[in-house]
Amino acid sequence: MKTGLRVLIGLIALLAAAAASAGALERIRDKGAITLGYVEGAAPFSFSDQKKQPQGYSVDLCREIANGIRAQLALPKLETRWVALTLQDRLEAVRSGRVDIDCSTTTWTLTRQRDVDFSLITFIDGATVLAKGDADLFRLADFGGKRIAVIRSTTTFDVLNRELKTRSIGAKVVPVADRAEGLQLLRKGEVDGFASDRLVLIGLVLRDPGDDKFRLLDDDFSIEQYALALPRGDHDFRLAVNSVVARLYRTGDIMAIYERWLGRLGRPSVLLYATYWLQSVAE
Repeated sequence: MKTGLRVLIGLIALLAAAAASAGALERIRDKGAITLGYVEGAAPFSFSDQKKQPQGYSVDLCREIANGIRAQLALPKLETRWVALTLQDRLEAVRSGRVDIDCSTTTWTLTRQRDVDFSLITFIDGATVLAKGDADLFRLADFGGKRIAVIRSTTTFDVLNRELKTRSIGAKVVPVADRAEGLQLLRKGEVDGFASDRLVLIGLVLRDPGDDKFRLLDDDFSIEQYALALPRGDHDFRLAVNSVVARLYRTGDIMAIYERWLGRLGRPSVLLYATYWLQSVAE
């Protein structure tokens, strides 16, 4: 009896291990669906429209990837399931298999790569600080004795604290949960600045202009390399995703997505153009 029980437990463990080792492409083929995560309130990269549908630059990239994977798997159709995530749970959602891809504004770092893999770089941005338009604040050095809100558990939080220490700037860092809270504190005068990625801050103000006037600092204090977070160690899935992204860069189709969401902010920077060009890997 004990031997039989041990055998049964062993079989269950083997089945569980086999299920866990199944790659994303196999799961997608079996389910006939791909599950994509996005962070609301990260316009123009990912947000919900008035109909609660995901939109944005990163979201459209993932739509192209879903279409490309459908073609690669020779499926007649592929359902796309969207899951709203937060800045705090997006990577865990990928790591645990809750979503197949995180389609937001995740910065690729080596520390994060311990838990998830990343696609080719999808965008280059820089972290800066949003301040009131009438404030005498133009550079990070001007924030000595001031308060800067920043979202906790983000790369910007860590880099801002490091930069303030390195430059001996005596600013107080105020952790917040999300971008909406940071903007609200700035409007109410409870902080003097709100730090985040430059284009995300622009999108935040454009979507919720109110009566206040704001300005961005003239300088950035970090470079943020956005990429799509993928399951760690799933080489076939990463290749399938990167094949679509590289094709978008190689054919120039990425510019239609850029123009749709970022065109009114001007043409891509030289650095972003170089990013597209250098990653236009041939088949």
